Amino acid sequence: MASLILASKANQAILLPALLAATYANDSDPNVSINIQFEDAESLKQAEGATAELTLGTDAPTRGSENAVARLVEAYPSLQGKHTKLVRVYPSQLIIGLQADIHKVNEWLARTSAYYAMDFKTIESPLLELDSHLTLRTYIVGYSLTVADLSVWGAIRGNKVAYAAVKKGNILNLSRWFRFVEETNTSIASAIHFMNAQALEKKTAKSKEGASYDIALPDTEKGVVTRFPPEPSGYLHIGHAKAALLNDYFAHEQYKGTMICRFDDTNPSKEKEEFQDAIVEDLALMGIKPDKTSYTSDYFEDLYHYCVKLLKARKAYADDTDQDTMRQERGDGIASRRRDATVEDNLSHFEEMKKGTTEGLRWCIRAKMSVDNPNKAMRDPVIYRCNPQSHHRTGTTWKIYPTYDFCCPIVDSLEGVTHALRTIEYRDRNPQYDWMLDALNLRKVHIWDFARMNFIRTLLSKRKLAKFVDQGVVWGWDDPRFPTIRGIRRRGMTIEALREFILKQGPSRNIVNLDWTLFWATNKKYIDPVAPRHTAIIKENAVPATVKGARAAPYTEQKPKHGKNPGVGMKSVVFSGSILIDQEDARSFEQDEEITLMGWGNAIVRKISGTLNPLNKDVGSLELELHLQGDVKKTDKKITWLSTEGQELVPVELVDFDYLITKDKIEDDDEIEDFLNPHTEFRVAAVADCNVAELKENDIIQFERKGYYRVDKALARGQPAVLFNIPTGKASK
Repeated sequence: MASLILASKANQAILLPALLAATYANDSDPNVSINIQFEDAESLKQAEGATAELTLGTDAPTRGSENAVARLVEAYPSLQGKHTKLVRVYPSQLIIGLQADIHKVNEWLARTSAYYAMDFKTIESPLLELDSHLTLRTYIVGYSLTVADLSVWGAIRGNKVAYAAVKKGNILNLSRWFRFVEETNTSIASAIHFMNAQALEKKTAKSKEGASYDIALPDTEKGVVTRFPPEPSGYLHIGHAKAALLNDYFAHEQYKGTMICRFDDTNPSKEKEEFQDAIVEDLALMGIKPDKTSYTSDYFEDLYHYCVKLLKARKAYADDTDQDTMRQERGDGIASRRRDATVEDNLSHFEEMKKGTTEGLRWCIRAKMSVDNPNKAMRDPVIYRCNPQSHHRTGTTWKIYPTYDFCCPIVDSLEGVTHALRTIEYRDRNPQYDWMLDALNLRKVHIWDFARMNFIRTLLSKRKLAKFVDQGVVWGWDDPRFPTIRGIRRRGMTIEALREFILKQGPSRNIVNLDWTLFWATNKKYIDPVAPRHTAIIKENAVPATVKGARAAPYTEQKPKHGKNPGVGMKSVVFSGSILIDQEDARSFEQDEEITLMGWGNAIVRKISGTLNPLNKDVGSLELELHLQGDVKKTDKKITWLSTEGQELVPVELVDFDYLITKDKIEDDDEIEDFLNPHTEFRVAAVADCNVAELKENDIIQFERKGYYRVDKALARGQPAVLFNIPTGKASK
């Protein structure tokens, strides 16, 4: 296998010709396998000279991109084509072309560098010369595709200035040839996709800039085992995502260790198998693959015996103090009247708890740490409770359940966890964590605290989120206004953007209240290059317009779904003399004003008709006159439109959302109900182009001039397609 190694920071106009040739070889011959990869300049220098590798570096203008193309041809004769042969020109370069036109192919390969210039003045002359050359030609040389076409096409496509000039369509022959080569060669779409993917990878590689991961975890030379311990009492939210991703990052990327996902299923009153299954699915969606999945319930027998051990060692006691009194005594540093009970009494009460008797329900077990420690987390915390409710995994086997503060350090130690990474809110309980391990003589575990993610106008308490669900404030845990993983994904967040944003925050201990703006701006970087472009017109008071100068009968053209990414595919655009435009656009028109109909050309507003109601300023209808020779750059208004003839318009419902909370930061003593936003959902009926009928659930598109949308419900018989607006970071929502 040969490798084509390209310099990751080199000019795309230089790299793309060789990339096209390699992709063409891979696609056209099943026996060919060229490994294409991007490397930094240093790696590339080390690779140069290797017999099995074809290199193209930052000095490629000197050596010529055609050299790499030619060496690919030398390695894979299938590139020659039906009527071509290989000819050695000089030791390091081979070319491919028709037997009768070898010298012409060689000439165009040499002239490829003329299209590297990044300013229009320099490149205009070579483009016009090529346009003239193509006046009566389908290909640059001869009557079939040659490496000359690939080389020149790639250089133009990789040059932003040259590509922009061709896209305008003013250089007619060149534009015709450019489109033809692209549309008839599937390898081109593959190469462009590969180049775009590499550019995206470079952006992702920078995703952690500003976040320091050098936190000097101790004893890493002995191996690193982390754990993510979710409680299956709700769906994962973005705060949990940070904890999961950081544990995954340190275990698998930073130290090549092990990560455990352990369900903290110790409260049957709140936990469900539904939540457990959802957590597993959400972790998989985020690309997190634990090396092991376990359950605290697997250790109930062990935990019971450890509690007995503490009772026998007089390091714990049974207590029947009511909850309010216990809270007051802990706050005031007052010892419980049960604190010095005998071992026998404590064990007896614990057995009643284990049986789930009426007497047992009155008691709990508390660790005997301190009465008046300044750190109130150390004031004899509860470590076991009685609860006769059935457990979703163990059924009615157990009637007693350990608290998180008791079982977490024990199970961490038993499972071999070396580093417990958890949010800073647990910092006061870190001494408690260490006390448990010391009291039971268990292996120590290192703790690292990191700041949880807080967002403005957002609740990240599962208890409060569950209350919203139960009260019907939202549709469910996957409501697009919710900060759950499922909620933000339903709104249109991509997993790649979610990972980048969270990893960019890093394991810092600085607590900040984040704005959603940056979060959604990160997402836009991922969806903009690949979201198909479509058109929608708001249904209410939509304005019919007659277009003079249009063809008598409707006609359809195939247009790219994405002007900058041909790999997205093609769509049908219907043109006719009857179109529909938004009322908001029509209201802005002035008599005889020249406007641009996007994707068609310029038109002049010849007649504006109002409605029958003189008090209503809405426009009733319009008459436009095509002026295709007009300059689209000189118009102030570029509007979207839809033909009402020649296609079946698709009914759609566009949905936007606002924050559920009206206050940036909810304080502990705030009543949430006082800050609930009564109006958070906004629905607008619209019609869209015929291509929208093909969209599926979860597809992400852009309605031009309206924004990005995720398809929540695809078009169904009698029901419109429902699409949710995706924020981009510009709006406040």
